[in-house]
Amino acid sequence: MLLRTIEKFLRDHRIAPTRFGRDAVRDPRLVFDMRLGRDPGDRVKRRIEHFMNEYRRSMGQ
Repeated sequence: MLLRTIEKFLRDHRIAPTRFGRDAVRDPRLVFDMRLGRDPGDRVKRRIEHFMNEYRRSMGQ
């Protein structure tokens, strides 16, 4: 579910997966690893959600 949300976020905001991972959690491989089955822990999930919420807020959405 989180990966699906991230993929939509990437499409909607035209952000590269590596940029997203680096900006959200300082891990440029995050999205690629999640596509291969990585399941991030709760702390990382909270950081990802916080990043997306703050990004949307800064874009006025």
